[in-house]
Amino acid sequence: MTVTGLREAKKQETRQLISDQATRLFIAKGFEQTTIAEIAEAARVAKKTVTNYFPRKEDLAFDHQDEFVASLARTVAARRPGEPALSALRRDFLDAVERQDPVAGFAGPEFSRMIADSPTLSVCLRGLHDQREAALAAALADATGATPGDITPRAAAAVLGGVHRVLFARIQELTLAGRANPEIAAVVGPEAEQAFALLEPSLGGYARA
Repeated sequence: MTVTGLREAKKQETRQLISDQATRLFIAKGFEQTTIAEIAEAARVAKKTVTNYFPRKEDLAFDHQDEFVASLARTVAARRPGEPALSALRRDFLDAVERQDPVAGFAGPEFSRMIADSPTLSVCLRGLHDQREAALAAALADATGATPGDITPRAAAAVLGGVHRVLFARIQELTLAGRANPEIAAVVGPEAEQAFALLEPSLGGYARA
């Protein structure tokens, strides 16, 4: 491995260490009650190192937020030839349920409770859903060649993003009710099919590749 590669590996190792220690403290003490100084001490780094890697305290809790925000837009961009956006998004979500993907909501009871118990993190999560919807709208506009200001991609993204919000919340609800991930997947898979089927009459052929 090159010097540059070693340096990047070390940075990633430090970032993961900080994130892991922050999550541990957030779960044990609560998000609002945990300080950056405590996280730095637990990770054995300086406070400035923590903020260099994670500019906002919320970033420490949602360290996969970039992946979350880009996920729906990326699915639309990667849809198969002839495949509409709805079909691609449905297929991708069902695959995520089968994998019990944390980005889809399978984050486990401790992490889910941490978010539910924190007003700050709950607001932040809603903001991430908003950002994901905006990214999807941009991807749909690009996919359909929509003119600037055309409301159609934004309306479609609101509907498609809304289904994903409902399903994400459903996974969280079942998690907090004490259901294990395999059981949640068995429930949410058919519910997702039902939810996406509601959109078929209006969006079934929209943004076909």
